[in-house]
Amino acid sequence: MEFLHTILNQITDAAILVFELLGVLVIILAGIKGLIGLIKRSRFTRLNLAKGMALALEFKLGSEILRTVVVREFSEILTVAAIIALRAALTLLIHWEIKNEESHQEDLANTLF
Repeated sequence: MEFLHTILNQITDAAILVFELLGVLVIILAGIKGLIGLIKRSRFTRLNLAKGMALALEFKLGSEILRTVVVREFSEILTVAAIIALRAALTLLIHWEIKNEESHQEDLANTLF
């Protein structure tokens, strides 16, 4: 049984690292794309940047959820729960911002035509 527990911990640790790395890569790529959009003065820059941040937060949130598998102490549970709550709140705020920006872009498109 200890062998299975060790394998579970190793798989979980590797998956956490992969999700964290993917989250960081998405933030970097969204930032570069946002910078290019800013230089080109694209009206969709804010929207694209918000979507990139939302996707990155989803990966980071996934890693935190996986982290709950290997938590051993109650204080660690509280820390992970607080991080999950904060990241979930940020995700909701970013999705709200995306929705508002999309409706704003729609309104602009409708007034132009």
